[in-house]
Amino acid sequence: MDISKYLEQTHERVFEHNSAWAAEQKKKDPEFFAKLSAGQTPEYLWIGCSDSRIPAEMITGLGPGEAFVHRNIANLVVNTDLNVMSVIEYAVRHLQVKHVVVCGHYGCGGVKAAMTPKDLGLLNPWLRNIRDVYRLYEKELDAITDESARYDRLVELSVIEQCRNVIKTAAVQQSYAKNQFPIVHGWVFGFEDGLLKDLKVDHEAMLHSIQKIYNLTEG
Repeated sequence: MDISKYLEQTHERVFEHNSAWAAEQKKKDPEFFAKLSAGQTPEYLWIGCSDSRIPAEMITGLGPGEAFVHRNIANLVVNTDLNVMSVIEYAVRHLQVKHVVVCGHYGCGGVKAAMTPKDLGLLNPWLRNIRDVYRLYEKELDAITDESARYDRLVELSVIEQCRNVIKTAAVQQSYAKNQFPIVHGWVFGFEDGLLKDLKVDHEAMLHSIQKIYNLTEG
């Protein structure tokens, strides 16, 4: 197929799907777009991976307006990343979300790249955050002889550490002290069965464990 024709078709296909989706929403609820235009009050902030196979709303059954979504490579929460920090600040302080979900996935290319002793150029400083997670849990991970199982466990441990990074933020600490929300959760999506695994992050315990050093509850 001629590449220019293919590019045109794949571009137009999105608009065709959009028109069909808009018509379907109007058919199901004539007031759907009027309600959508009125504003958003999402219950969830979703921090997920940019991987194209994990659309947050589709795998959770959430609809438009129910989740505020941020995605990046390997679902990292880095305190020097103004993008994710701004998202957390806005979602917690202004939208007053009740749950913050950090969702990773097994088979994550970013995590696998971080396990590879290779210079990856511009990705190096970003992936260093995952390598730091490996360093923190080196003894546990090195004891896992099966490479695939070790890879999966690093995915889980990275999600747990990103949850910790969310809880370290002033927005989350101050909102929780005042309102008893949001609660931070760590989940992992599996491609093999399409199911989410709850890592059972203990928000309260994690909050107390970090506050000796990272206490930012005083506004």
